[in-house]
Amino acid sequence: MNCRVIGLDADDTLWHNETIFARVQERYRALLSQYHDAEAVDRTLLATERRNIEHYGYGVKGFTLSAIETAIELTKGRISAQEIQTLIDTGREMLAHPVELLDGVAETLPTLAQSHRLMLITKGDLVDQQRKLTKSGLAEYFTGVEIVSEKDPATYEDILRRQGTDPAEFLMVGNSLKSDVLPVLEVGANAAYVPYKVTWALEQSDEIPDAPDRFFRLASIRELPALVK
Repeated sequence: MNCRVIGLDADDTLWHNETIFARVQERYRALLSQYHDAEAVDRTLLATERRNIEHYGYGVKGFTLSAIETAIELTKGRISAQEIQTLIDTGREMLAHPVELLDGVAETLPTLAQSHRLMLITKGDLVDQQRKLTKSGLAEYFTGVEIVSEKDPATYEDILRRQGTDPAEFLMVGNSLKSDVLPVLEVGANAAYVPYKVTWALEQSDEIPDAPDRFFRLASIRELPALVK
């Protein structure tokens, strides 16, 4: 692998994200426990999120709107204005949550930036992702930032074309097989998979990457400098 440009995912690759959502969903289940059991709440919320992604995109704001819609559905409209206000307040808290870097990130990015061009390629809400990048203290290491609505082959092809980067010289690093690995391999680039302890259901994939010379599984981002050396 002759890697010249490294793309890095943000949420759950550079900083914690899904654990915040997991804690909020515990509170959400408790809020609706008088109406339905936890399994029904999770199943209905996930279906609502899946349906709304094309309208709201990814991130806290879309999650909050889907949570309100699901609550109205599951309570048959009996949810109170005060409870809806609680969901709105919870979403606002999530948007203000401190940015907590994953282990090894603060030490690894400066090392990589000395020898490679680094790009941040992430899905999510533009304002929130820009906030997190600024708060992370990592912005200075990136020569480019791409906040996209979806990570599919067409998106990666467009980014690489605009950056003038040959796919063979590009490595994408992330925690999602669905978003950071499979579409990248499809366009002929390289991918490093760094699993996170929690994976959102809509980011899970049963497909096994079939590109042994271009796909790498790492236990930690600390292993990245040795991979690209």
